[in-house]
Formats: sequence, C-alpha cells, structure tokens
Amino acid sequence: MTPDELLGLFERAADAQARAIRGIAPADLRGRTEVPGQYALDLVADAAVLAVLHPAGVAVVSEESGRTGPADASITVVLDPVDGSTNCSRGIPYWSISLCACDADGPLCALVANQVTGQRNIAIRGKGAWRDGIALAPSAVERVEASVVTVQGLPAHVLPWKQFRALGSGALELCEVASGALDASLASGSFAGPWDYLGGMLICQEAGAAVADARGRELAVTDPSARRQVIAAATPELLDRLRPAVGA
Repeated sequence: MTPDELLGLFERAADAQARAIRGIAPADLRGRTEVPGQYALDLVADAAVLAVLHPAGVAVVSEESGRTGPADASITVVLDPVDGSTNCSRGIPYWSISLCACDADGPLCALVANQVTGQRNIAIRGKGAWRDGIALAPSAVERVEASVVTVQGLPAHVLPWKQFRALGSGALELCEVASGALDASLASGSFAGPWDYLGGMLICQEAGAAVADARGRELAVTDPSARRQVIAAATPELLDRLRPAVGA
C-alpha cells in the first residue's frame, strides 16, 4: 500500500473510532476492565479500529490487543486506539487516536487525530507534515527560559521554563510541538510504548522538530514490550538543554 492509501485507511479507522466512542453511554465511559490502567472504552475503540485495519492485510501492534494480523505483512500499523483515555472518560476535551505505518525502513506515514476538535495531523516520511492541509513547523525556541513545555509525569528536575502544561494525550502533545503551539514535550519516566509516540514522532520529525530517547535508545521500534523516555523539542539546542529535567 502507498502512503496515501494508508492515510486513507487511517482516516476511515479514525472515523470508526469516533463512532464507537459516541455509542458509549456517558455513564459507562469511566468503566474499567481487569487490566490495570485500561478502560472499557479502550476495548470498544480497539475493536472498531481493528475491523477497519485487518481487511487491508496489514499487521497491527495495538496498545490494547497486542500484535495481530499476518506475520509476514510488509506494513505494521502501530495503534493507540484512544490516546488520552482518562481525558475521554471524564469529558476532558483532549484525546486522540494515533496510527503509524512502519515498513522495513521504519515509520512511513502517520495520522494523529484530535477526536474532539476534528483536527487531523499527518506525516509522510521524506514529504513533510500537515494539520488539516496546512504544513506544520515548530517554533525556533532554543532557550529553556523562553519555552512552554508539556510534561507527562513529574519532571526529575524543574527547570526555569517559561510555563508548563500537563495535557494528558502524549500523541497530541507531540503534534503541538510540531505545530509550534508548544516548544517541547517531556516524559519523566521510561514508560512510553511505541503506540504512545511513533505517530507523533514522525509528525515532529517531518515538521523539523527534534525527537530523542533520553537514554539514547532507538525510537523506531514496533516491539510491544519496548518502553522509551521521549523528549521532543522545537530545536536540537532546546532538546539538549531540557535533558536534565528528565534525569538524562
């Protein structure tokens, strides 16, 4: 499948996820499963998205259902059916779906959709990144003191940034770095799975932002057991200056 065909598939998957979530009664949104950290809504969304992806013959690595699909597929889609499940369950209007197609050379194309505003962020390897058809570009901030950052978890060290936010959807937060709305995104613990960051990572990279693992590990992985500590910043200079905040 071409990147354009994959992005069309992702659009249909995002639509299916939105319909599935709308079908859940508000009183049931906070329902939990027996899996720690998992909401019932995550499984509803996962089933709806897999029903779109599997007929396309791709392999899937999902946060909720692990690895499924053909073992010999040339494309693996890394999926977070609902990124920001707590926000979604509590009616906080900031949650998304993240899909990233990977081939033998790594991330190929991605879609991260804000399912509240309808904004859709996409990227194609070597071609750029866009939000609703408008090219994305990060800010030019290099100094910590001039930066507005978002954090996932408490930072190991508080730096003198201008302001900070904790928004609750890591994939969307990476897209905010790509767009210049935020200057950096920091994960304080080594806990992010590939589904949490791959889509936003490709969008950041194609927009021109810098992304790294705090410990120097490879980020372009599809192993469901992999965990990374992701830092994204508008510039390489800002990224390096923020490393102490995550204990790097």
